[in-house]
Amino acid sequence: MTEQDKKLPLLVVGSVNMDLVMQLPKVPQGGETLLGQRYSYVPGGKGANQAVAAARLDMEVTFVGKIGADAHGSHLKECLEQEGIATRYLLSDTGDQTGFAAIFVEADGQNRIVVFPGANMAIQEQEVAAVFAGSPAGWAAVLINLEIPQSIVLEVCRLAREKDLPIILDAGPIRDLDFTLLHGLEIISPNETETQAITGIECRGVDDAVEAAGRLVRITQSRYAVIKLGERGALIYDAEQDQPEYIKGYPVQAVDSTAAGDAFTAAMTAHFLRYGELAEAVRYANAAGALAVTRLGAQPSLPTGEQVRTFVRERGLEIFGV
Repeated sequence: MTEQDKKLPLLVVGSVNMDLVMQLPKVPQGGETLLGQRYSYVPGGKGANQAVAAARLDMEVTFVGKIGADAHGSHLKECLEQEGIATRYLLSDTGDQTGFAAIFVEADGQNRIVVFPGANMAIQEQEVAAVFAGSPAGWAAVLINLEIPQSIVLEVCRLAREKDLPIILDAGPIRDLDFTLLHGLEIISPNETETQAITGIECRGVDDAVEAAGRLVRITQSRYAVIKLGERGALIYDAEQDQPEYIKGYPVQAVDSTAAGDAFTAAMTAHFLRYGELAEAVRYANAAGALAVTRLGAQPSLPTGEQVRTFVRERGLEIFGV
């Protein structure tokens, strides 16, 4: 086994939800009632999605989060364990329900999401401090998102910096957060909407994305910014080299865009940690995200490493390490 083939340890801190996914011809207007086509309950939550995606891409994942003492929480914990994810830091809170999301998927694959955070917002600073203090082995990096309390995001970043761990922040969903406090990030990766909320710049084209990415790294003092542009691909900005690079996406027939960004972030993280080349990692992440939108639901849509390799080979793409 080569060094690159080893399962690198990754710490994921974030949310875990039960998703109610409803397929609709379109989102109803105010006062309008529509007949849906189908519904299903699917494991989700940005943190759990990223943990599952990373595990399916051959990372050794430890997950930190909080569930309620209810049936949804027990089921979600079992789902994570079935993926080989370590859940010793997935705590149960008797005072809150497990996080829940209602996801409305339109005929063209676009979605509208309403999240009830529940126990995700009950994580305590001393609990994440115990994670970093109690782990005998280090992680290759920490992956975090904003679907948990602001205080926890800041505390995780502080603790990771103390241990010189690279921090990858999926900057969603957008929060009322002072992003200047997030100094020391390795990568910040928002989507277009989140980028506009942070920088005030609408990413109508690549030039706009370049301007926004430059502002992102100045605000957060991040080493890299990677703006997810959906089907258009992604824009990388290297702060040290003051160098942007646009990476095109791969066109597919979209079914449901839920968790595509999570697939992208986890794939980018896994490939970057394994090979150290961000542009190649983003090409790999574009493939993982493209695969995710071709399937319904959050975690059911997340591809395995073999599925990404098949996608790359069938399309004749050249991505280092694949």
